[in-house]
Amino acid sequence: MSEEINVQETAAEEVSQDQMDNLMSLKKGDSVKGTIVKIEDNQAYVSLGYKYDGVIPIRELSNVQVENAADAVEVGQEVELKVVSIDDNKESLVLSKRLIDGEKGWEEIQQRFESGEVFEVVVADVVKGGLVADVGVRGFIPASMVERHFVEDFSDYKGRTLRVKVKEIDTENKKVILSQKEVLDAEFEQNKQEIMGSLEIGQELEGTVQRLTPFGAFVDIGGVDGLVHVSEISWQHVAHPKDVVSEGDQVKVKVLKVDPAAGKISLSIKAAQPGPWDTAAGQFNVGDIVTGVVRRIVTFGAFVEIAPGVEGLVHISQIAHRHIATPHEVLKEGQEVKAKILDFNAGEKRVSLSIKETEEAPEQPAASSRPERAPRSPKMEEINNPNVSLNSSSMSYSLGERFGDKLSKLK
Repeated sequence: MSEEINVQETAAEEVSQDQMDNLMSLKKGDSVKGTIVKIEDNQAYVSLGYKYDGVIPIRELSNVQVENAADAVEVGQEVELKVVSIDDNKESLVLSKRLIDGEKGWEEIQQRFESGEVFEVVVADVVKGGLVADVGVRGFIPASMVERHFVEDFSDYKGRTLRVKVKEIDTENKKVILSQKEVLDAEFEQNKQEIMGSLEIGQELEGTVQRLTPFGAFVDIGGVDGLVHVSEISWQHVAHPKDVVSEGDQVKVKVLKVDPAAGKISLSIKAAQPGPWDTAAGQFNVGDIVTGVVRRIVTFGAFVEIAPGVEGLVHISQIAHRHIATPHEVLKEGQEVKAKILDFNAGEKRVSLSIKETEEAPEQPAASSRPERAPRSPKMEEINNPNVSLNSSSMSYSLGERFGDKLSKLK
């Protein structure tokens, strides 16, 4: 029995001596493995099998700033550490998880950069200009590389898991730039090509208006956007898309064109709706008097809109009862007029109109009678005396001439 006790004591002494020999060789810069046994005073305590526990200050827990030690490690976790300092007299053993993570991190980051690997990171902090993630080293995601769309406030991104690629590394300055946008862009393009390959010209789809521009509206048709040009929004003239649709509106569209090489999809809202001529077919008849607006004036007449998208021609000969040299003498663009439908052909999209037939023709002036002839001068009646004429003017002249001398003597 005593022999067994002696053997056990000898073995224990040997183990203890081996541990002591091993620990005595521990020095600054060594790499060791241990287990987190306690988190207190915002630092972690580690058991290494040494005569006293080592401590990891919060600044040595991670390559990114953490507010609490518990955010970086947990009790029971096995960790690999580097000895920062050791003082047996003070029983002080300072360890670093950050330094080991950094050494491994740079190797791993270099491999991921070269391979273009997509991997997940957890946002550790939101800083000015972007986000910070711990990838063994400090990884920075600029604001412009977080999403495909503009993000105004990143305050709720802390703690989120993002899928990123290494965009850029600078080992000399210890900088790593990550991008989630590149991952999202690649997935979007792949999805876009798949959707574009399934589209057919003339196909009608439901979509959502995503954004408006002066030249049209971009509509999401299942993960990709197609452009509805402003001329394809409505059968009526549209000055700006916002006059007809708003962002978020659900609309029905028809596929006009698909260009996979250019990545462009052309859509039409108006083509997915009944055309104005289809509606007008049962609305107008020959002989109807309608009210319209002069939209265009040309040398041979004027085009009058009698319904949204339906224009008819008033030939110059049908504008007024009187002869006019140009339609501008009577009409101007934007003017409201009444017109009579002379001919209506919805199939050919043609309407003939007359303005003058809605107006009463002016009365024609009465035929002028022949002008009265001036009275003929009475014929001079001659008498036997050649010096006397029955003509009054001639007579008065002769008497004055005959008696003038005598009358002047009587004065």
